[in-house]
Amino acid sequence: MAKTLYDYWFVQFDFPDANGKPYKSSGGKMVFNAELKRKIPEGWEVDSFSAWIKNDKSGDWGKEKKQGNYVNKVSYIRGADLNGLNGKGEVKSPTRFILEKNNHKLLEIGDFIIEISGGSPTQSTGRMAFITKETLERFENPLICSNFCKAVTLKEEKALYNFAYEWNRLYDEGVLFGWEGKTSGIKNLLFESFVTNHQVSKPDGQVIELFYNKAKPIHAQIQTNLKQNQKLSELRDWLLPMLMNGQVTVGEVEQELGMVAEDITKYGK
Repeated sequence: MAKTLYDYWFVQFDFPDANGKPYKSSGGKMVFNAELKRKIPEGWEVDSFSAWIKNDKSGDWGKEKKQGNYVNKVSYIRGADLNGLNGKGEVKSPTRFILEKNNHKLLEIGDFIIEISGGSPTQSTGRMAFITKETLERFENPLICSNFCKAVTLKEEKALYNFAYEWNRLYDEGVLFGWEGKTSGIKNLLFESFVTNHQVSKPDGQVIELFYNKAKPIHAQIQTNLKQNQKLSELRDWLLPMLMNGQVTVGEVEQELGMVAEDITKYGK
């Protein structure tokens, strides 16, 4: 639903005008932009992604076990976990330990995780997920990205969903294939070059804020549902073997599931 709204507002340019009517369809003024080679709404800016970015954090890998100064327990987000964060598969993030001095690399609400190494002949690098409060609640440990990823923080909190949907739109269209290099057979996203040189339109601030307010509760619900699914899967994996070997009965399983359903209902509220 949020993606459809993004396409309608920021690709077709039919965001609500001052009268609440679709901008372009209602005769809103469009101005040709030579850099983008297309018309965009009057008053919109054109700049690189780097103009949206406040700072970035490099990845880490730490140690498998606590040793020496490697004492802070974290869950690692790898490129393979990004789809799971977005609800398109499982998250199997490993638990490791990092140096206390690297706590500045921990992921925070509003951060983006971008895969900078990996991909395949049919899949470019540049897969992305972003962190919300509900995302962090899915994990027992603080999160950090692996050294095959990069974390990005934006200057404006409310630009989060515009950045995310525009990045994903370009990824889905295969644009990032043109911004890759190879090192020892591994594809690398030329991140700095891409965010500095690829030009994108930046909407009016009021429209950005309006979209943020529409998209935020949708994504909060997505992450809440994913957490609930994760808890149900854990319960299934715990109960099913006992059911099969006769340790519990169907009636006891139904009772357990009823209690979990009640907890989930309370959590959802």
